[in-house]
Amino acid sequence: MVNNPDKFTLHSISRRAVMATAGVVATVAGIGFAWRQDNVAPVADDAALTALWGMSLELPEGGSLQMNKFRGKPLVINFWATWCPPCVEELPLLDAFYRQNSIKGWQMIGIAVDNAKSVGQFLSRMPLKFPTPLAGIAGVDLSRSLGNTGGGLPFTVILNAAGEVRYRHAGQLSAVQIENFLQL
Repeated sequence: MVNNPDKFTLHSISRRAVMATAGVVATVAGIGFAWRQDNVAPVADDAALTALWGMSLELPEGGSLQMNKFRGKPLVINFWATWCPPCVEELPLLDAFYRQNSIKGWQMIGIAVDNAKSVGQFLSRMPLKFPTPLAGIAGVDLSRSLGNTGGGLPFTVILNAAGEVRYRHAGQLSAVQIENFLQL
């Protein structure tokens, strides 16, 4: 059998075309996924926000945190857990943002989808300046009501001073994304 160089070249071109097309499709799908994750869309209904403002969440050190005290200023709400590596990795970045911008009126809470003992132990090793109330597994439902359709962690939502959702992100935040909070 004689090798046909034209056939080989045609096969190579076809293979490259398929690979290039697959790359373009993957890129477009990735951009679409990222856009969907960060795109501001209305919360399913205003009842979710009304319920949020009416909540009282337990604090790991005891006592409770009334959500209505956060009304009237921008609020970053981060849903996290001690057993979630991406959550743990982004917490120092969120804490740094809060330390730098709380004087400018920014507020932040880290709602733990976890238990008091685990959160207390974690915070003794990595103290955070912002409040970290507990929601347990009910925190997943709360995050879903705010737009976290997949229910995964971490999940971040930002409310403006009027209490409207301005930003949502499922997954770990980068330092650049956190810096861009100021643009919202």
